[in-house]
Amino acid sequence: MTKDKIKHEAMCLFAQNGYNGTALAEIAKQVGIKTPSIFAHFKGKEDLFLSVFADLSWQEVSHVEQIIENIEEATVEEKLSLIFHETCRFYLQNEVRAEFLKRTMLFPPDFLQDKIRERFITSEESLSQILREIFVAGIEAGVVRKEKTESLIAAYYCTIDGVFLQMSYYGKDAMTQRLEAAWKNFWLGITNKQAQID
Repeated sequence: MTKDKIKHEAMCLFAQNGYNGTALAEIAKQVGIKTPSIFAHFKGKEDLFLSVFADLSWQEVSHVEQIIENIEEATVEEKLSLIFHETCRFYLQNEVRAEFLKRTMLFPPDFLQDKIRERFITSEESLSQILREIFVAGIEAGVVRKEKTESLIAAYYCTIDGVFLQMSYYGKDAMTQRLEAAWKNFWLGITNKQAQID
């Protein structure tokens, strides 16, 4: 419980102040413990920061895995649409998590860039495998146009990343409209034109 509390308070402070602007003493104060107690759970600030980042990265993967489990019989469009909308909704409803990830990905501590990238790529590949299977099924069914799956995955991520950044500038009401526009145009862009005619 204490370890989870430490990670939660660390996430909030890292999201607000960044890595360099957050001291272990501040985290300990928010948790209600002495600073040395943190070392019973983490090697230091770097270890704590990377642990928070890894947790949040894998939470998205787990979230998508749960979605897929509940909609196995859905169409390719329904699956992609739900993953897209639920992923966006997840971060709209968890602003501190979104802020932590945005700050970490856009302004990572220089000496942690490689470790952050390594952990990010590992979690992203698990998510990519889920998307890959859906895109392949869509191509085989003639719903998605024939394209390299890695290109389709890249296009999906670019769309999500664009939405992710805009969340900081627009309120939830405005983002709802933007989400629909982003999804509609992404789907139209990857759909087999013959399927659109039919």
